[in-house]
Amino acid sequence: MYNEHRCHNGKMNYGDCRPREGRFGRHFKHQHPFFEAHFRKVPVNIEETDQHFIIHVYAPNLVKEHLKVITKDDVLTISYTADEQAEEAKKFSRREYSNGNFERAFALNGKVLADQISAAYADGILKVNLPKNPETNTPAKNIAVD
Repeated sequence: MYNEHRCHNGKMNYGDCRPREGRFGRHFKHQHPFFEAHFRKVPVNIEETDQHFIIHVYAPNLVKEHLKVITKDDVLTISYTADEQAEEAKKFSRREYSNGNFERAFALNGKVLADQISAAYADGILKVNLPKNPETNTPAKNIAVD
C-alpha cells in the first residue's frame, strides 16, 4: 500500500516528486509551491490490526457531505472539495488554516477486501476501515538463524 498527494491538476507529476520508502511502499510528496496553494496536505495515520488496516485522516471542521472515499483499479482515493462560495463569503483579519481541497490516494495491492471498506467521519477524524484479504495477508513467521 502506498499513498500519494495529487498535483493541482489531479495528475501525478513524478518528475517533481521525491520518492520515500516506508512500510506501505513509496510515498510521493509533491514539492512544487503551486501545489501548496490548491491542495492542502492532511496528515494520515495507518493502523494495522490482525484483521484490518485503518486509515485515520486528520481533517477537522469539514462538511461530511463533501468527503469522497472511492476505490477504483485497486486504489483507494480520499478527497474533499470545499464549498468555495462559503469560504469566499467569510472575511478574515488573520487566517492560519483553511478547509481547502485535498486528495490522498492509497494503492491497495490486493491486500484489502475492497467491497467491504467502510468509512466514518467524527470529531475531525475520517476513519476508513479496510478489511484485510486473508488470501494475500499471511501472518509473520519467525525464521531461525543458523
